Amino acid sequence: MMKITFYDTKPYDREWFTKFTPVDDYKIRFIESKLNIDTAVLAKGSEAICIFVNDDASAPVIDALYEAGVRLILLRCAGYNNVDFQAAYKKIHVVRVPAYSPYAVAEYASGLLLSINRKIHRAYMRTKEYNFSISGFMGMDLNGKTAGIIGTGKIGRIMMDILRGYGMHIIAYDPHPNPDIEAQYVSLDTVFAEADVISLHCPLTPETKHIVNEEHLALMKRNAILVNTSRGALVDTKALIQAIYTRKIGGVALDVYEEEDEYFFEDRSNDIVEDDELVRLMSFPNVIVTSHQAFLTEEAMTGIVTTTLANAEAYVKDDFLANEICYRCIEFGKCNRNETRKNCF
Repeated sequence: MMKITFYDTKPYDREWFTKFTPVDDYKIRFIESKLNIDTAVLAKGSEAICIFVNDDASAPVIDALYEAGVRLILLRCAGYNNVDFQAAYKKIHVVRVPAYSPYAVAEYASGLLLSINRKIHRAYMRTKEYNFSISGFMGMDLNGKTAGIIGTGKIGRIMMDILRGYGMHIIAYDPHPNPDIEAQYVSLDTVFAEADVISLHCPLTPETKHIVNEEHLALMKRNAILVNTSRGALVDTKALIQAIYTRKIGGVALDVYEEEDEYFFEDRSNDIVEDDELVRLMSFPNVIVTSHQAFLTEEAMTGIVTTTLANAEAYVKDDFLANEICYRCIEFGKCNRNETRKNCF
């Protein structure tokens, strides 16, 4: 029986993993604390741990986990920017959930777009107080406008399809263009300069960190809308706040935030929030911030649970880890594991 320690556990994690996990094959221990150098010791006695987007799997933590006997990290998400793969290489296998429900994220991104454009969130709060004025709620037709998609993976492609349904013209940027996609690939500067709506659907890497920065924000149309449902650090928060404050951007809808790990997924309603940038962002009337919930559908959770358990089963059976990622894959691009059907180490 494999023992798995789950970090940063939320009620929905307990509900869905308890529902699907075979009790004869796995013993799960749920921990509310995030993984970090202080909590790594809690994994002692477990061969595997399961972590989420805001857990810390940096080099010191990897070493502590290895000393505690951990040999497998199960990421219950697609992103992996929080893992030091060089430290994990030849010590701990790292597997992820590369795709669960790309529709969930793309549909949510389109919902954020509609809300910020047509001021639906503000209208809801106003009418709850029986104020039925529509003053200040002017939006724009999306039909005929240009949408810029940054990142044309599965989620980005579905977002394109949704926005085409609104009658939008699509332009896209991706360092690795997909010839099978019906999209007009352009330069990054062109996306920022020409798009009325910009939606981010790319992973967080050293190359994409702060891809939305002062320079690119200065290129945007004054009524343009920015949507981010990917990773918070794709956006330079200080530069974004300045662009909003100086009226250089029309609206912003964020489901992620650069420093979200202290606040997102937690109830802070009785706390004094000390993150001045987050407070400033949420004070603007043309900004929506939600708490990293774009993935949260029944279909997505089913996909996350079943893939995570399949990853664990493959490790137990010493089978090929189809969803493994490693140092060689990321740093050198030399991993031909999909052809050889052999694990990274």
